[in-house]
Amino acid sequence: MQRRTFLKGSLAGTTVAVAVGAGLLSPRAVLAAWPKSAFAAKTVQDALSAIYGSADTSPSNDIKIKAPDIAENGAVVPVTISTSIPGISDIAIIVEKNGLPLAANFKLSSSSKGFVATRIKMGKTSNVIAVVKAGGKSYSARKDVKVTIGGCGG
Repeated sequence: MQRRTFLKGSLAGTTVAVAVGAGLLSPRAVLAAWPKSAFAAKTVQDALSAIYGSADTSPSNDIKIKAPDIAENGAVVPVTISTSIPGISDIAIIVEKNGLPLAANFKLSSSSKGFVATRIKMGKTSNVIAVVKAGGKSYSARKDVKVTIGGCGG
């Protein structure tokens, strides 16, 4: 029984080693950059400056934010961002009144559609801001989300 386990493990390890050597498996997709200063920023402007180098954004009606008008549990608020703006490279989700406003930052490939869905944490009623970077410009949209305390309308 131990011999079979050893042979299976050896075969699996060899297969992975050959795949890595041939370039079929690459760790570069796993080693994503994390903008620590952006996630540690205390203001919306500081977070945008850390991500994009500038806090300037243009309002856009082409960005759609799907989030509940009233979130009964601020710890898990579902948010979906979609846009038809061409050439998207980034989508960021910012919660204006959170202690650390940057909730999510997505880097997209040039062939990706402008769509992300996630769950964010909100400490209190606030604007959820979607920032889309496309063609070297930043566009934004806002939606007010009310957070109730314990689902009782507080």
